[in-house]
Amino acid sequence: MPVHIVQLGSPRRPDEGLRLGTVRRPPRGVPKTEFARRDFYDVWQPLLSPSAELMAEAKAAQDARDWEVFRRKFKAEMGQPAASQMLDLLAALSHQTSLAVGCYCEDEAHCHRSVLRELLEVRGAEVV
Repeated sequence: MPVHIVQLGSPRRPDEGLRLGTVRRPPRGVPKTEFARRDFYDVWQPLLSPSAELMAEAKAAQDARDWEVFRRKFKAEMGQPAASQMLDLLAALSHQTSLAVGCYCEDEAHCHRSVLRELLEVRGAEVV
């Protein structure tokens, strides 16, 4: 019963479970009542998204060095108590139930969800 790492807005897999939106802002132009039905997310978890300042740095990243700076800073943000405790909870839940963690970005390799994947795996989560 793993954690699925997904792109928000993509079709749900039958075994995906609860979908968490780890984004700073809800989808534009979509009523709250439509978030789940349109395959964005069931529960919003902005605690697991980069800060606004760090998000701007990620969008401005030009090369591998810039991306690595973002990764290091985002890991530091996720090391703060509240975010770290949430990651611990998700890792533990991954052994009991299926759930999904997602963001809007098309390319996971250049998205904070790749870092979330890594942080969950380090905590012993079962990740797809």
